[in-house]
Amino acid sequence: MKNVNSSSLLHTWTQVDQYLNDRLIPADPLLEQALNHNAAGGLPAHDVTPNQGKFLQLLLQIHGATRVLEIGTLGGYSTIWMAIALPDQGRIVTLEADPHHAEIARHNLSHAGLMDKVDLRVGAALTTLPDIQEEYREPFDFIFIDADKPSNPDYLRWALRLTRPGSLIVGDNIVRDGEVANPNSTDERVKGVRTFLDMVANHPKLEATALQTVGSKGYDGFMLARVLP
Repeated sequence: MKNVNSSSLLHTWTQVDQYLNDRLIPADPLLEQALNHNAAGGLPAHDVTPNQGKFLQLLLQIHGATRVLEIGTLGGYSTIWMAIALPDQGRIVTLEADPHHAEIARHNLSHAGLMDKVDLRVGAALTTLPDIQEEYREPFDFIFIDADKPSNPDYLRWALRLTRPGSLIVGDNIVRDGEVANPNSTDERVKGVRTFLDMVANHPKLEATALQTVGSKGYDGFMLARVLP
């Protein structure tokens, strides 16, 4: 096998992402403007890619989701993808710890004309989730976990409280450049993901899979779980 370095691989993965996005995902000025506004606001480039955003959108549409919870808003790019998938009566509750990030997300969502479908909460998710449980009595159809990885086990516990049989739970960024397979990792993010996956694997009311991904964001992956009766 030909030896290639990581930067060469990333270049190839980025080219393929661009090719697939050009072929399958029409350019959307609102989404592009959101990314530009995020960058101008100094937000880290941790957004999902367009093909990942479209994947989330299709999952919601296939599932017929009307109630969505997103843990980790950043600048609202993934929120826009998912809010577009919801019917007029649909609702996405999105939680963001950083007030600056939330301000930019609110601008992006307002500019996209989607704030009527979005409930954006500011504050650490573990402090706002009890309010969500109190205010939203109906279970969520879909939960997207994309926040600080050390808290993933706690987010999963909350996801199980806030869902119903048939609900879907997606955990993003679980491969961590392959470090997830390292049982001796001292990285708290990796340890959080490993505990999260162990909890999913051992829970009697979850069935799940995980997929590795490569692309413009590097080497990572996601977990998809369904809540059982």
